Amino acid sequence: MRGGVLGVPTPHPLIDRLPAVYLEQDFLRRFLAALDDVLAPVLLSIDNLPAHLDPRTAPDDFLDWLAQWVAVEPHEDSPSELRRAAVRGAVARHARRGTVSGLAQALRLETGTEPEITESGGTVWSTRPHSPLPGRERPWVTVRVRAGGAPGRRPDRVRLEELIGTEVPAHVGFTLELLPPGGEDTGGEDTGGGAE
Repeated sequence: MRGGVLGVPTPHPLIDRLPAVYLEQDFLRRFLAALDDVLAPVLLSIDNLPAHLDPRTAPDDFLDWLAQWVAVEPHEDSPSELRRAAVRGAVARHARRGTVSGLAQALRLETGTEPEITESGGTVWSTRPHSPLPGRERPWVTVRVRAGGAPGRRPDRVRLEELIGTEVPAHVGFTLELLPPGGEDTGGEDTGGGAE
């Protein structure tokens, strides 16, 4: 959390709140000036609280705190604007978590590229018990991410596997394929998603 901020001028000097009869007392002036130095960061934080609670304008240390409020863990190496975008859209993304669109949005935010996602499952309803389930026996998602999104942002396989693991349901396995910018397939690895 934040520490004290030195040298901040107070927006509301305490000496201005006293009756005129006390303004000429030197000790009282010095005492209230010392209190102003202590209270100035608190008063400025309260005055600017809406800006501190907005992910677009919050100081970096407050942004990390806001990320905890909305259950987001932006990658510490991510640029500030990506971390702010992750916190700003977290609540809406939580509503789509576990869906293809939610996974695609999380990958777009992380890599800056449009992922290709193929899922094996489906949905069906039946009035009879023991009806066959749609899709494969074990639900599976294949994710293809092409390198070369934003400049200087290469996809990190470990980070992407962690992200996909948190976005897909626990019983769903996944395959991650990192594709080069030209379009040739480099192959993928089967990972995550529980025991077979």
